[in-house]
Amino acid sequence: MARRRKQEVGDVAIDSKVMLLPTEERGFKLAVELAVTLPSVDDADEAAELVRAAHLVCPYSNVTRGNIEVSLTANGHGIEETSHPAMA
Repeated sequence: MARRRKQEVGDVAIDSKVMLLPTEERGFKLAVELAVTLPSVDDADEAAELVRAAHLVCPYSNVTRGNIEVSLTANGHGIEETSHPAMA
């Protein structure tokens, strides 16, 4: 997304954690935490917007959207998910 917007973000790092969470039906569901570091982006809102936009176009995110819990952070700040226009 940064390239599409002609922005320089430096060496991006993504730390991921996948968890199994118990359900009320005594089964399990998946949850994912993605911590994105954008070293060249100092503005927290800009970093969040880049990560949110990437999450909307990511093929893995699109396949799992609505099926698993996803928590996103950008440069250590939590990101609230917004609805994709096509999903509203």
